Amino acid sequence: MHLETNKKIGSPIGIFDSGYGGLTILEEIKKTLPTYDYIYLGDNARTPYGTRSFDVVYKYTLQCVKKLFEMGCQLVILACNTASAKALRTIQQRDLPLLDPQRRVLGVIRPTVEIIDSKTVTKHVGLLATTGTVQSDSYPIEIHKLYPHIQVASEACPMWVPLIENNEHKNDGADYFVKKNIENILKISPQMDTLILGCTHYPLLMDKIVAFLPSNIQVISQGVLVANSLSDYLQRHPEMKQRCSTNGTVQYFTTESEAKFASAASVFISKNICAHHIDLNE
Repeated sequence: MHLETNKKIGSPIGIFDSGYGGLTILEEIKKTLPTYDYIYLGDNARTPYGTRSFDVVYKYTLQCVKKLFEMGCQLVILACNTASAKALRTIQQRDLPLLDPQRRVLGVIRPTVEIIDSKTVTKHVGLLATTGTVQSDSYPIEIHKLYPHIQVASEACPMWVPLIENNEHKNDGADYFVKKNIENILKISPQMDTLILGCTHYPLLMDKIVAFLPSNIQVISQGVLVANSLSDYLQRHPEMKQRCSTNGTVQYFTTESEAKFASAASVFISKNICAHHIDLNE
């Protein structure tokens, strides 16, 4: 597959997610860096990744990264917390040196972790995420590397993604699950003053989350943080910035049916999307 880059020789920035939540990340990245070209790849046929083992998530994520490389991407963002937690480090350390040492794969956890110390006063932080992200301990591990004094409490929210992807997140029935998970994490960490949304789906529940939280607790959503981090990365790595093409285009690919992707994507972004089916085995 060949991508046209008539205005500038280079490549699109790849944005990968196991499902649809990464669309919220892509939208924020486009606002911050509107001139670049992007390819979004959703492995929607095999979502969710959150309940799968480390080995399976790594295998699936690597397949998708390789596909984006084949499509011309020099830089790939794992806009998926589960993939960032379970696959990113192995891909960076073991696979990239063999595939192409000049290419880069980045995740969404590090940009969130880097700013957390400046956000919390009590140094007690909460994390709401999928079961897979919580079980990986990636957030506490990364936070403690930079800020060993911060205490992290985690709560898995296994019902939140299905509610969102079935477009039930605005209904009253979703209140029960949001309230339950927030009450659980408040019991674990009563001194918490900062709450990380460790899943790219969760901003769609923001109104309900805020409604059940004490007013002194601030909520950290990832989209703007990842976008700002990517902008900073490109400024610090001019060699990569030069390789990324700037024609302002976006292409969407899915391992599911094109019609199903377009329908589900409408829950996350308020515009029509024309997606193309892709076979990872091609």
